[in-house]
Amino acid sequence: MVANPWQNVKKVVVVGLGVTGLSVVNYLLRKQNNFEIRVIDTRENVPGRERLSSSVPLHNGSFNLDWLLNADLVVTNPGIALATPEIQQVLASGIPVVGDIELFAWDNDKPVIAITGSNGKSTVTDWTGQALSAAGLDVAVGGNIGVPALDLLQHQADIYVLELSSFQLETTSSLKSKVAVFLNLSEDHMDRYRSMDDYRNAKLRIFDNADVRIVNADDIATYPLKDSSYLEFSLDKKTDFAVTTQDDVEFFTLQGKKVLSTSEISLVGRHNVSNCLVVLALLHSVGVDIERALPVIKSYSGLTHRCQVVLDNGGIKWVNDSKATNLASTKAALTGLRMEGKLFLLVGGVSKGADFSELAPILKNLNVQLCCFGQDGDAFMSLHPSAKRFESINEIIHWISGQMKRGDVVMLSPACASFDQFKNFMARGDEFTELARSLDS
Repeated sequence: MVANPWQNVKKVVVVGLGVTGLSVVNYLLRKQNNFEIRVIDTRENVPGRERLSSSVPLHNGSFNLDWLLNADLVVTNPGIALATPEIQQVLASGIPVVGDIELFAWDNDKPVIAITGSNGKSTVTDWTGQALSAAGLDVAVGGNIGVPALDLLQHQADIYVLELSSFQLETTSSLKSKVAVFLNLSEDHMDRYRSMDDYRNAKLRIFDNADVRIVNADDIATYPLKDSSYLEFSLDKKTDFAVTTQDDVEFFTLQGKKVLSTSEISLVGRHNVSNCLVVLALLHSVGVDIERALPVIKSYSGLTHRCQVVLDNGGIKWVNDSKATNLASTKAALTGLRMEGKLFLLVGGVSKGADFSELAPILKNLNVQLCCFGQDGDAFMSLHPSAKRFESINEIIHWISGQMKRGDVVMLSPACASFDQFKNFMARGDEFTELARSLDS
């Protein structure tokens, strides 16, 4: 908790409403400090406007420089870049500009697990939260996933697990964490950052004030710039947290101690082996009894529509990865995928002109039946000799229903958008799940 950060704050301007902005306003109102609160949102149609307290003035459609330059504190939504000219004028005037995570840091005195990265952070955050709860802790999970951080403060948890985006970290300087992890870095948000270095530097802020820093030994970009201590995780190297093999069995190993075999987790895909390793590393770093958490770590089925095991029927796993709307997501789901039997892979939809040839070498090494559907299903037909064309997911499921055997995996990881046949990727995943369950009934 930061010492008396509110001492000279009377006028607060919140920039950007929506879910985060509303959580900031409601938090300020709960503090009962008689702040003069104002909200600016540059959109004409402001999301959440109907839920904004009538006591709080709203300026919409543009910035209001008069409000901004007369504030004692400006709290920006993560979607507002610090490079925005109006925000730059505020900073040049010496007015502090912070985000909701900084406000959380000012008030919180409980342990925090902080998680960032380009990919996998939502899964790691959710999985860690469920494992901590299974270990007997009262845990609150949020930040860039689910519940805004300031809303979590209403729940007096034993520990907070926060997913943090680079946008949130830009405006955060006081967050103390028990352990922080930087999972990986890949090109993203280049419309916001001038370079990959800028993007990386924003993410590296997660290590400021962290008691324990965990980096990815397979991704040098995750290492802190400053000389500081850190622990490493890796799928391939001998590190603090690693995957090791003994008698042809792979184990998660925490600082030399084998914990469980990688085959015991429910989630599929090599990226989820890595995610699980990080979850175990985080639990280990905060001193949690991992034995109590193991049942949940093993049975965790994933976030909805993200490599989510929706059914395990007679040893046949059904995996909903409908959120894989591009090539990179499907590649991640397939890379290092292991199963005893055959993979029935459902791909197709709206390709947005993508070239899927990079999937061919991955599919070549898999025992796969490629099932292509939707508007651009033909774009996948040349990728594997097994490829078969269908009109719909429904048609595929009925065709494969009599062929599946124990050890097989049925995976919807389309590598395409869904709007040729569905309202969105969620509706696509829901239909796949319903069809899977209808076969089980």
